Amino acid sequence: MRLPEWIKVKSFTGLHNTKSILRDYGLSTVCEEAKCPNRGECFSKPTATFMILGSACTRNCGFCAVESSKPGPLDNDEPERVAMAAKEMGLKYVVITSVTRDDIKDGGASHFARTVSAVREHLPAAKIEVLTPDFRGNKDSLKTVLDSGPDVYNHNVETVPRLYPYVRHQADYRKSLNVLANAKSIAPEITIKSGFMVGLGETFTEIIDVLRDLKTSGCDTVTIGQYLRPSKKNLPVREYIRPEMFDVYKEIALDMGFKYAASSPLVRSSMNAEEMYKYSL
Repeated sequence: MRLPEWIKVKSFTGLHNTKSILRDYGLSTVCEEAKCPNRGECFSKPTATFMILGSACTRNCGFCAVESSKPGPLDNDEPERVAMAAKEMGLKYVVITSVTRDDIKDGGASHFARTVSAVREHLPAAKIEVLTPDFRGNKDSLKTVLDSGPDVYNHNVETVPRLYPYVRHQADYRKSLNVLANAKSIAPEITIKSGFMVGLGETFTEIIDVLRDLKTSGCDTVTIGQYLRPSKKNLPVREYIRPEMFDVYKEIALDMGFKYAASSPLVRSSMNAEEMYKYSL
């Protein structure tokens, strides 16, 4: 399917300094690994979503371009390098995500916590958002991350429950909702966030049901974006949703009581995350 006229990715300059800093510190970003269409815009600001726990994922989701293979050992120096890179980039809002590491007992939660603490040490005034995997539903792992004191906790449901066997066959929709609900229960003072894609064959009613489920689970903010096929090995796009429908989803979300809803074709989970946080306060 050809890209419709309303999906146009702008070109941006000023990318090389951001990329060179990331390379100097030997860091990965989900922006690059997942082939995000907004990476040019984000790198030019500059901002980036740091991807920790290596670049190889133990899961193989149909929508994701991140490499799925046997991961290597944890890099114990990575938290410090993330913090130093964030400081050199002059970030005021730092987003930290990861691959899924089902091979590690705590799913990498302690590594997340160490990274948050390192960023706090180097950038005490910065706000920090974590975007974590489901940790196989382990509440202790979730608590380890939340106890490190992020300002925003994000975990994406990605799609409607009916499509999980097709889109996220190694994950569970209800488990992801429980992760969000547990996060709200453990740390009610922080912003809870989630997001999902459209264009994979979901129905309007299913989207509304997901929004309702997320709100019931304690989400404060939500992101909704168009799925774009990152490579030929990934799932095909079933439909390109028109911009006016994204406006409808946004209004419905706000009417449900979400503090903020980012909904448009090129919205991604961490795009304009600082702006979302400010509106959620």
